[in-house]
Amino acid sequence: MLIWQVLSALFLVAMGGIHLYLVFNGTGGVLGALFVLNAVGGLVLAVAMIVARRWFLRAATVLSLLFMAGTLLSLVLALTVGLFGIRSSLDYQLAPTTLVVESIGTLVLLVTTAVVFRLPADRSRARD
Repeated sequence: MLIWQVLSALFLVAMGGIHLYLVFNGTGGVLGALFVLNAVGGLVLAVAMIVARRWFLRAATVLSLLFMAGTLLSLVLALTVGLFGIRSSLDYQLAPTTLVVESIGTLVLLVTTAVVFRLPADRSRARD
């Protein structure tokens, strides 16, 4: 179980790191502020994935999955039909990388969530 938690945390940090990198390299305005919030949210959820126990681990996995999937959906919408008046393309800096990281991260978090919900509710930490 711990390996899935660590993998999930790594993908959350990677996603947040990409967004923070984009802010430091030219993405500003409202989109830049949203990217900073994404980076902070990814870091907070990554820490929660590692330190959480019992019911809080279940909550952290579900929230992390929704966060990652929502970020992926936002990118896909921005790439296709636009989101809040913002259109992007795969030519945009790190767009393909972000698409891959968020897609794999969503799958990893989906597995992590399934594994966590299969554990008995009173178990504090499962062993691999």
